[in-house]
Amino acid sequence: MVKVTKFGGSSLASAEQFRKVADIIFADPARKFVVPSAPGKRFPEDVKVTDMLYACYKAAISGRDFKSKFKEIRDRYDGIISELGLDMSLENEYEAIEAGFKGRAGRDYAASRGEFLNGIILAKYIGYEFIDAADVVFFNEDGTFNLEMTNASLRDRLVNVEKAVIPGFYGSTPNDTIKTFSRGGSDITGSIVAAAVKADLYENWTDVSGFMIADPRIIENPAAINTITYKELRELSYMGATVLHEDAIFPVRREGIPINIKNTNAPDDPGTMIVESTSKKPEHIITGIAGKKGFSAVNIEKDMMNSEIGFGRKVLEQFEKQGLSFEHMPSGIDTMTIIVHQDEFVEKEQEVLAGIHRNVSPDSVEIEAGLALIAVVGRGMKSVKGTALKIFEALYNSNVNVKMIDQGSSELNIIIGVLEEEFETAFRAIYNAFVK
Repeated sequence: MVKVTKFGGSSLASAEQFRKVADIIFADPARKFVVPSAPGKRFPEDVKVTDMLYACYKAAISGRDFKSKFKEIRDRYDGIISELGLDMSLENEYEAIEAGFKGRAGRDYAASRGEFLNGIILAKYIGYEFIDAADVVFFNEDGTFNLEMTNASLRDRLVNVEKAVIPGFYGSTPNDTIKTFSRGGSDITGSIVAAAVKADLYENWTDVSGFMIADPRIIENPAAINTITYKELRELSYMGATVLHEDAIFPVRREGIPINIKNTNAPDDPGTMIVESTSKKPEHIITGIAGKKGFSAVNIEKDMMNSEIGFGRKVLEQFEKQGLSFEHMPSGIDTMTIIVHQDEFVEKEQEVLAGIHRNVSPDSVEIEAGLALIAVVGRGMKSVKGTALKIFEALYNSNVNVKMIDQGSSELNIIIGVLEEEFETAFRAIYNAFVK
């Protein structure tokens, strides 16, 4: 059995955390390939090393003295090395990084050095081979990720390697420039490595014991999700549930590799298993609830709209021309509503409205701002009668006014629009109706 294990920044923030990680790796010989992040916060007021590197590089390219900032970064790593009792020095790496900063090697280069240095230390500490991600993870010249080339490179490089540490978050372009994924991109690297070695399991270790049914900032001590499908996860992630970088799903999904979200500080907790499909019945009818504020609704009315060929296309073209995407589009016979992100829409709303009037001559167009969307997601909803009734009864009993309803044909989710000031009330009402 082969497992790829990715450890987040909080899991590797200090020497103490390194020891926990080593214990986890050594507890299972199947954990052959390890993907580390840069050191995260050790305590709430602390600064992540990635942010320290960004600040240091900014000072360097601004012509300011950055030695004191760079010394703080060195001290973080040297402190970990010293506390772990390792016989090693990163002096050559520090000199190369300092030269790179002076030579304006780029923000991506600067940020990537956090994972690079942490990977070297972790490989030394656990006795694994270190493989620089720049040698096996590749981006095209335009900055897009080259999955085919990366897969081939990783397979060739790792075929005869028994155990290795490959830093997350970065790779290289054809001209050897360092390129990073978006923040949280170490999740993606772990997924790519898992797919390349055809791992049996991709473990993603963080500081929480998997996914919760609801946001703990809204619901106190929400129930955990034991098993979730990729489709359910995509729906929840889209609405703001963030434990795993959403792009990390695709490489392993193509290979049918499950993901296990685990807690470094509570390794015996089962965590959440993310799978393609499952016959396991969910503990509750719903799998999870997620939501976001900051939406606007563009409500369009026109008699006989449904018989006017191309009406919807002409309306959506006006959003496209302004570089705007829409989130949802519930409609009726003579009505059509476009849900958009308010902060993106507000600067271009008048151009969009003018375009709609010119192209489809509506009877009326109204904008309603200050909306929040709540997604109720669950594979169990499809086979249980009365799910929608239960949701809307809970909202009615909590005196919440529903502004929009949208459900896809998969019956995997129901999206409800409410006023922002009623968001938390609605969220708790739905959770209590299904979980408590």
